[in-house]
Amino acid sequence: MNHQHHTHEPETDRPDGRRSRSRWWAAGLAGVAGLALTAVGVAAAPAAGSAGGATSAETQPGDGHRGKGQPGQPSYEEKSKGDEERGRKGQGKTEKPKGTPVPCDPDALIAAITLGNARGGAVLDLAKDCTYLLTADVGDGAGLPAITSPITLNGGKNTVIERAAAVEQFRILTVEADGDLTLNHLKITGGQTDGSGGGVLVNAGGALTTNHSIITRNIVQDDGEGGGIANLGVTQINHSKVNWNTTSEEGGGIFSTGLLEIVKSHLDNNTGDQGGGIYQSGSTVTVKGGSISGNQASDGGGFYLVGGSGKLTGTKVAKNTASGDGGGAVVAEAGQLTLQKVGLLDNSALSGAAGGLFVEDPEIGSTYAVVEDSLIKNNTAADFGGGIDNSGVTVLRRTQVIGNQADQGGGIYNTGTLRLFTTKVVKNIAITLGGGIFNSAGTVELNTATGTVVVKNRPNNCVDVPGCAG
Repeated sequence: MNHQHHTHEPETDRPDGRRSRSRWWAAGLAGVAGLALTAVGVAAAPAAGSAGGATSAETQPGDGHRGKGQPGQPSYEEKSKGDEERGRKGQGKTEKPKGTPVPCDPDALIAAITLGNARGGAVLDLAKDCTYLLTADVGDGAGLPAITSPITLNGGKNTVIERAAAVEQFRILTVEADGDLTLNHLKITGGQTDGSGGGVLVNAGGALTTNHSIITRNIVQDDGEGGGIANLGVTQINHSKVNWNTTSEEGGGIFSTGLLEIVKSHLDNNTGDQGGGIYQSGSTVTVKGGSISGNQASDGGGFYLVGGSGKLTGTKVAKNTASGDGGGAVVAEAGQLTLQKVGLLDNSALSGAAGGLFVEDPEIGSTYAVVEDSLIKNNTAADFGGGIDNSGVTVLRRTQVIGNQADQGGGIYNTGTLRLFTTKVVKNIAITLGGGIFNSAGTVELNTATGTVVVKNRPNNCVDVPGCAG
């Protein structure tokens, strides 16, 4: 039943053998004679918001009697409508610090970053309607100098930093220890590497903040992780898009072993082996609003958490696909995941278990998931658990599990500990048995006194669930 996972030691990516300095770097400082850079003091690394651990699975039945968010009107749907209204009013505007203009010339950008590092920081204003086309690795496997101080790159309308086609492989940017990179209104694209971080690599001790930026169509091949971003330090993604990135390993969009915070951003249409959208190993990840949609992976099509803690609030996790297990999301190996006001919708596990959420725990009792005020709907699995497959400890509060489908356990397949409060499991379908809940050697607490119902499932409501009418 349990899928075997392999873990990777994150690469700091110091490729050997092709790291000679480019002629662009050599020409760089000479090319900026007289270029006045705006130096900045050393800034503190942006703190990623703490997700905290998932709430304890030891709950009281009285938790189900809070007034708002009854299953008939799921809070996820109300939250989504509110987000759309606020979005139309232009939320999330970011004031860009004014800096030194950099003409539309990649050599000038290389030189300006080099000088900014040397002077302890810089704010650089890149040209509008400009593509800075990078043609060579300038060192450390990147097309731009490694960031070793606080550097802010301000873009504008149609400002792009891109690796040219048919040149040697390199990522776009590397952030080293003590480096602090901020990207405002920029598009990062075309990076390709056999290391980690096709678009941006953030090494331990480094920090990255993106505001209203796009990390797209970057590629990691061979043994590297993080098609768009590999975060080993501290990364914050604000009002940005990480989409259409690819890796053959973990984290098609983002691979992270450090602190990661994502706010009102979209991680869509990325591809990886595990964690098509996000792969988080250890540490803490928080996702607020936005979407994780249309991603693909062997396991964990949208989101994959291994150890550590994760919290998603008001996020749409939709139309992700796993060829194996966990179409929407996976939490494994003593991870603690909290979903609040989340829509887990239309995800698929094509040949495995858990169309929506896979709580995987070979040692029962160490992996936790808490789902509150959420909607788990129209997910499908070839084998077990159309909505949820749980072998850890999973608690549902004020949540709807509707219209999911699997061979067994159309709504939920359970081999662990499952507790439901004020939750509806309705209109799910099993091809074999357990349309609503299939309990296989686990423990299920329906807590019907709080308003939990399991009804209108086919071909039956439950298998081996105390207090549930078949």
